[in-house]
Amino acid sequence: MADRMNAIIEQAEKDLLHTYNRYQIVLDRGEGVCLYDVSGKRYLDFAAGIAVFALGYHYKDYDEALKAQIDKLLHTSNLFYNEPAADAAALLKKASGMDRVFFTNSGAEAVEGALKAAVKYAYTHDGRTDHEIIAMEHSFHGRTYGALSVTGNAHYREPFGSMPGTVRFAQFNDLDSVKALVNDRTCAVILEAVQGEGGLVPATQQFLEGVRALCDEKGILLILDEVQCGMGRTGYMYAWQKYGVKPDIMATAKGLGCGVPVGAFLMTEEVAKDSLVPGDHGTTYGGNPFACAAVRKVLELFEENDIPGHVREITPYFEAALDRLAEKYDCILERRGSGLMQGLVFDRPVGGLIKEAMSRGLITISAGANVLRLVPPLVIEKENIDEMAGILDESIAALFK
Repeated sequence: MADRMNAIIEQAEKDLLHTYNRYQIVLDRGEGVCLYDVSGKRYLDFAAGIAVFALGYHYKDYDEALKAQIDKLLHTSNLFYNEPAADAAALLKKASGMDRVFFTNSGAEAVEGALKAAVKYAYTHDGRTDHEIIAMEHSFHGRTYGALSVTGNAHYREPFGSMPGTVRFAQFNDLDSVKALVNDRTCAVILEAVQGEGGLVPATQQFLEGVRALCDEKGILLILDEVQCGMGRTGYMYAWQKYGVKPDIMATAKGLGCGVPVGAFLMTEEVAKDSLVPGDHGTTYGGNPFACAAVRKVLELFEENDIPGHVREITPYFEAALDRLAEKYDCILERRGSGLMQGLVFDRPVGGLIKEAMSRGLITISAGANVLRLVPPLVIEKENIDEMAGILDESIAALFK
């Protein structure tokens, strides 16, 4: 089996564009909250495909819904209506509290659409084409060109030169820094309610309320990127609902399809009536019957099984387990995050720790060099948390003590 794994890795390295430094594992199948490689080794999954597999692997009703749709119709294009898209949009409106939905193929594409909608809304109101957007330092919104332009990490942007539009970067959780950047060309502020790649940093209540009030005062749209922190991960369907601060435009993806590539951007009716119209935006695959059958079933299962409620219930146990590790090891500076989106901040890079834990059967990921990110399936139970904490304890002791 080791020979097979090595052969697959060697083949991939010859044929795939080298844009990822992948771990030397070939994953083969999943079951519940665990993954298995081609040699049959089991891994407890506390990464969930980067916060995607909210329901874990082979959730029976989800699998059956996808199989049934495969037997009916996979794709129509947006020249026609399809029932799964109509159903999924209605359920997503209900879950999000927003008014209009546009289905995309990814989170980055959802952010791109959200930005276009905001700029078009401003153009409709004042006829100008020189609008600016305020984004946050240390934010992450995707790697496509438009999404990259509002990603607050110069390392990602610098090799690609000038970005589309004019974007100014404020400090997250610093309202004065946002106010200082507002001018008569500012059309939108975009931010994550919980920064993911930026280190699992939640917005403060005061900051989010302050940005909302500033936007209302100045006639600026608030865009919330809920791609990672949405879909129940903080214990609410969308993280902004925890704060009670509603956006004008919102992007969602990841857990929305639980493994099927799908995203969406949503907006209020006020934005919708004055922004994108036929010809302004489109997608061949977005909202196709297969992707929307996944969305429909995910949203149904979230409601039927109260997945956000389970997250709220299990979170204190999760946080306590991580807090005990932080108290035990001086190399852990703090725990931070929200719900089942947690990070352990170390005083050193965590790359070696991730590999050590993986060798012991635990999959985690990083959020920057020094933050261990833990974003497990939302259906984890206490015994999974206990196993995770035990493996991390052994791994930290082996490397750092």
